[in-house]
Amino acid sequence: MKLFLPALLLPGLCLAAILPDTIGPFHRASTSPPALADRPLWDEYGLKDSEAAAYQNGPAKFTATAYRLQDTTACLAAFDWQRPPQSTPSKLANLAAETADSLLLVNGNYLLSFQGYKPTAAELATLTQAILNVDTTSLPALAGYLPAQNLVPNSERYILGPAGLQKFDPGISPSVAAFHFGTEAQLGVFHSPKGDLTLAIFNYPTHQIAMQRIADFEKLPGAVVKRSGPMVAVVLSPPDPDFAERLLSGIRYQAEVTRDEYVPTRRDNIGNLLLNAFILIGILLAFSVASGLALGGFRALVRRGHKGEEADAMISLHLEER
Repeated sequence: MKLFLPALLLPGLCLAAILPDTIGPFHRASTSPPALADRPLWDEYGLKDSEAAAYQNGPAKFTATAYRLQDTTACLAAFDWQRPPQSTPSKLANLAAETADSLLLVNGNYLLSFQGYKPTAAELATLTQAILNVDTTSLPALAGYLPAQNLVPNSERYILGPAGLQKFDPGISPSVAAFHFGTEAQLGVFHSPKGDLTLAIFNYPTHQIAMQRIADFEKLPGAVVKRSGPMVAVVLSPPDPDFAERLLSGIRYQAEVTRDEYVPTRRDNIGNLLLNAFILIGILLAFSVASGLALGGFRALVRRGHKGEEADAMISLHLEER
């Protein structure tokens, strides 16, 4: 019986409340777990929790869905996958897309979807402030290496492992990509006069690993490959090889150096500290001398005004004689 009771409570514990009771004028009417297609892909993104809620305000209704993923990179990958093909960028978040009656946005490691209603900026601010355990890690730089010219809108896909590669670019095998190195990839579809082609950019931890992997990519049938730094870019069987070559030529790795350690300032120099201490002592001494001279001059002026009399003589009451 002791083992049976936690089993009954487990489903309730799994449905952790992510979404609030109210969003603007709408009130939550019901909550349920969302349907998850392609579960292996969600597992690859590290899905930790999800929730779908129906909201109602009189006859008006809409559905909100929230997914909590392992980190911001996984959330970027899920956003690219779930974004509607005909959507346009939205200004409601740094990473957001909208249609006439829907909104999809990223808040840290949370992916939020709204169907039937688009919350205002104020409503979204209230909602996101109430969400707990938000990962604020910056997004990967790899997503910015895709050329913008001739890129089919909303065709970008971020790949974290074999499941994503099999779904979005099955011509490349996971063994060639070698995800055990911590490989990540960004791909996009590009339009050429002779047909569309898919460009995939694989990012490796070091330049040496990329140099080792490029030989396996070049063995793929019809592959056009280029390495730039730790990145390997590949196009499989392009309908226009010249267009593919021009596309690859625009991919250039640019190293970014970041410093996480504490950078000392002048305040951390003991010499500067001693120098500032002596300067302070000098200022105090100068102030003391100036104050003394001012006080002495004032007393001299007071005495001169009393014509030689003691201006501040002490008054004695001679109480001992009484």
